[in-house]
Amino acid sequence: MTVLQLYQTAYQTILQNAQEPGSCAFDLSCLLELVFGFDRFHLPSCGSREASPAQAEQFQALCARYLSGEPLQYLLGEWEFFGLPFAVGEGVLIPRPDTETLVETGLSLLRRTASPVIADLCAGSGCVGIALASQRPDATVYALERSEQAFGYLQTNIGKNHAQGVRALLGDALSPPVLPPLDCVVSNPPYIPRCEMETLQPQVKHEPRMALFGGEDGYDFYRALPALYLPRLKPGGAIAFEVGYNQAEQVSNLLAAAGYIGVGVEHDLAGIARVVYGRKPLDSPTPVRTKSHA
Repeated sequence: MTVLQLYQTAYQTILQNAQEPGSCAFDLSCLLELVFGFDRFHLPSCGSREASPAQAEQFQALCARYLSGEPLQYLLGEWEFFGLPFAVGEGVLIPRPDTETLVETGLSLLRRTASPVIADLCAGSGCVGIALASQRPDATVYALERSEQAFGYLQTNIGKNHAQGVRALLGDALSPPVLPPLDCVVSNPPYIPRCEMETLQPQVKHEPRMALFGGEDGYDFYRALPALYLPRLKPGGAIAFEVGYNQAEQVSNLLAAAGYIGVGVEHDLAGIARVVYGRKPLDSPTPVRTKSHA
């Protein structure tokens, strides 16, 4: 069987059986690229090539997993974020373009801060902290992740991206380890409420529940983290959260109630209010310097 015949057969099968075919043409072309090694844009010219039995078996197995709802990113084992490669798989949240807004906001908040010290809470794959470090090589980033499974990806991605300024910490953002005074806290915490958990797309349901579920109303982390990290920020230091499509107003109110000033919102490329940020007042006490994780 030729490569093109394999592709066409898989495409028709998915169209007939998938609940939401969506972007299956693009997704299948990515799997072809993974198995056969040629750029997916060369399928018209390379499709007449005969597939070996091993290649055909591998491609068909990947297609079966895709049809079962396993995310394309897990099947590929890697996904791009902020122009950087990140290893992903079972047990870690998939980096998404929306989250690049959080990175851009963090960079903006830190543009006048030399050698910033940053905490990336609920770090997962490390995409946010590593992306920040790629643009600010003078930064020290403490990437805090509770899941041991996700922590393995975090460590892998630090090495994959040569992110020497990023330090992986296994721990709970709600019970943080000792950290030095921080210039910025960034976080893409779990924020999906219980009422939406069962309505998620099949691919999203493959991602770890602990990285998605934000409590009954989705605000558990937004209620706890602002007050918890305000004493850990330097005067004038900033905090920034990714939020769900309808959460910006409530999270803004929570930041203001916790004592942050200059609270604002940044929108993603789709125009959705995606990031909420604020600053610690300049006249607040300086946090006590404690032992760092150097």
